[in-house]
Amino acid sequence: MPSRSVAGDGSLGFDPIAEARRQWVAHGWADAAEGMEVVTSVMRVHQLLLAAVDEVLAPFGLTFARFELLTLLSFTKEGALPLGKIGARLQVHPTSVTNAVDRLEGEGLVRRDPHPTDRRAVLATLTPEGRELAARAADALNRQIFTALPLGEAQLGRVTKALRSLRSAAGDPDASGRALDR
Repeated sequence: MPSRSVAGDGSLGFDPIAEARRQWVAHGWADAAEGMEVVTSVMRVHQLLLAAVDEVLAPFGLTFARFELLTLLSFTKEGALPLGKIGARLQVHPTSVTNAVDRLEGEGLVRRDPHPTDRRAVLATLTPEGRELAARAADALNRQIFTALPLGEAQLGRVTKALRSLRSAAGDPDASGRALDR
């Protein structure tokens, strides 16, 4: 994973999130300081990971959202899903799905097809070019990001479990559609 800072060159000389926690405590919010530090840290890590992923996907002409859509379609038996199902599975607003499909369709990576049994629904169908691009982009992400995180296996498991607890508390479902176990 690229280690450069998203904003600045890291020359602050102190950890701004740790300083924010110190200030939180000093201003009488000690009971919320740890939660503030967790939320702020997750937001910062989100910035760092998104920048690293964007850098890896840029040569493929993809954003992470479009990569996710292509990959989701590549995981299906027919390479096609109704737009509504795509939104539900990616947990994004229908407008975001429409915009991503529009862009991918314009690039010849997906096409819109009529649903075979529901005249109201439209399928996004992966083209061979879209399948090939998704596979190449996944290989790059696997190599440069997913297997390069600076965490050991046990740490990865603990982070995943902690984040799953936060997701569960927000109502995210597990693979069976039930609320995630905390």
